[in-house]
Amino acid sequence: MLALAVALNLAGLIVFKYAGFLAENLNVLLEPLGVQVPVVHLALPLGISFFTFHAISYLVDVYRGRARANGRLEEIAVYITMFPQLVAGPIVRYSTIAHRIRERRTTVGRVSAGLRIFVIGLSWKVLIADEVAPLATMVFDQTTAPNFFTAWIGVLAYALQIYFDFGGYSNMAIGLALAMGLKFPRNFRLPYGALSITDFWRKWHMSLSSWFRDYVYIPLGGNRHGHLHTALNLWTVFLLCGLWHGASWTFVIWGAHHGAFLVLERTRFGKALAAGPKVVSHLYVLLVVLFGWVWFRALGLPQAMDIFAGMIGLNGFGPLAPGLLVALQPLTIAVMILAWPLAMYGLPTLPAGPLSPNMRRLAYGACDSLIMLVLFVLSFITVGASNYSPFLYFRF
Repeated sequence: MLALAVALNLAGLIVFKYAGFLAENLNVLLEPLGVQVPVVHLALPLGISFFTFHAISYLVDVYRGRARANGRLEEIAVYITMFPQLVAGPIVRYSTIAHRIRERRTTVGRVSAGLRIFVIGLSWKVLIADEVAPLATMVFDQTTAPNFFTAWIGVLAYALQIYFDFGGYSNMAIGLALAMGLKFPRNFRLPYGALSITDFWRKWHMSLSSWFRDYVYIPLGGNRHGHLHTALNLWTVFLLCGLWHGASWTFVIWGAHHGAFLVLERTRFGKALAAGPKVVSHLYVLLVVLFGWVWFRALGLPQAMDIFAGMIGLNGFGPLAPGLLVALQPLTIAVMILAWPLAMYGLPTLPAGPLSPNMRRLAYGACDSLIMLVLFVLSFITVGASNYSPFLYFRF
């Protein structure tokens, strides 16, 4: 019965998200026979990738005994369609939030903390992600092959855009939920500061990584049946992870790209990487992730190959594209320079200073409130100036 229930939930996801993709690829195989099947691209229901995973989480958690079956339909509906995270996560396990749905408690402290997290997320999205987004768009949406400098600026900008866009939404969802008396899991933990791809996936979209680990990887056997079986399980999980993000071969290759390096790190290469200088490990992770983002963002396989060619210098080292020169305003350059250390290392810890603990707490609290107010006002003004662009993960 569990398999049937899971299959029924996946059926809706497959029909709406992958029917057109499957039909197009089937037509390629059937073309020599002169047979074609109709290709239908259906409108994607809002948040289908996320609420499908929520429904499966409920079924599996109840089946495994980690949560009790809930006879109240309204509580199950609230869990599956929780609006703060419905369209872009984080993915919340039913077993971790069932009791909070039933007995929500909202306090002034939680509302205050939630609004703070929300403002941080809003500022990430509006002040950083949207500021660098035009650079990525100009490189990835152009028809000509970019040269070395143009390609790298576009890829670096997109890496910042997707982190601060998706991370910003996650923080906004976590903050809203906390203000409403719910607790969502943290979704990011400075992933660009990781020292291996394995470590990167412990810090990037953590709710998705742990979902695939517990509901796909471990049921497949995990790492319990030898190196070959473990490698196959890892690759299977990341192929599915890529496909979950979108019905396109570029997403599948992106998943295979990360899966390949995860498998590689389970060999002697992983031990050598851990024993080597941290700067080498860090550079390795950034290169793997940045080259992976090309697959993720490219409009198709030919464009991805053009950008790769540009990144390794095969398209020359000429001047930047004219549109990119216009977009590289002083503010945008400053945001790019400041955002990378923030993405890799976070904010620096302030020194204790000579103040007493109570005075220090008051001073830090006042500064924090002032900073949140400034960030909110700047974000509000920026959104009002029509510089806002939709969240990237809304389309997944």
